[in-house]
Amino acid sequence: MYTAKGQLDRNAMIRQYQPLVRRLAHHMMAKLPANVEVDDLIQVGLIGLSEALTRYEAAQGVQFETFATQRIRGAMLDELRGNDWMSRGSRKSQKDIEQALRRLEHKLGRTPLESEIAADLGLSLVDYQTLLGKVRGTQLVYLEDMARGNDEEDSFLDRHVGDSDADPMNVLRDQRLRQALVAAIKNLPEREQFIMSMYYEQDMNLKEIAAVLDVTESRICQLHSQSIARLRAKMRAH
Repeated sequence: MYTAKGQLDRNAMIRQYQPLVRRLAHHMMAKLPANVEVDDLIQVGLIGLSEALTRYEAAQGVQFETFATQRIRGAMLDELRGNDWMSRGSRKSQKDIEQALRRLEHKLGRTPLESEIAADLGLSLVDYQTLLGKVRGTQLVYLEDMARGNDEEDSFLDRHVGDSDADPMNVLRDQRLRQALVAAIKNLPEREQFIMSMYYEQDMNLKEIAAVLDVTESRICQLHSQSIARLRAKMRAH
């Protein structure tokens, strides 16, 4: 979109991509505690969109939406990193859940049920599910850090592909980590596998997933938190 003078029409572009900012903000909410306001994320995301408009160069061969998505997510994550929005109690609760999962898997030799996890923690099922909703903010994993280094111009591919000095043992460990993660996801209960697939592969938000599974958004939050706790407990050894 350009003005009559042939310049990029920033206002028109911002209006066009505002829905993208909102979608990314709502999608990220599954990994954030309830005290984080989606409107705050949207405001920060709009700043990221503005920066994307300033920095984008079509000659780089990257579509603007792809470039803008990275900038918007990066702005949101930077804002979250800069604020102490997780309580110490929530982090402790997350560790307690992970420890319970490891104990039960060792004892039972299988993936424990929600009711079994609750019993191990000395909680009722309702109280355990409430706790899952509270700890979801401890599970914000900065996957975007895989795509860029500390320097935003330093991409994951730049740092790893074609590096003649790459350590073969590091490469092997990375492959094993990925294989272990895939195996851990496949061992999740079927409903939790569906949620992970819809959220991470199909890019659906909580409301959309809740509609598909005919449950509430809060229930999807609980199951997402439980899935991440299961995966973290499995991956600790790696």
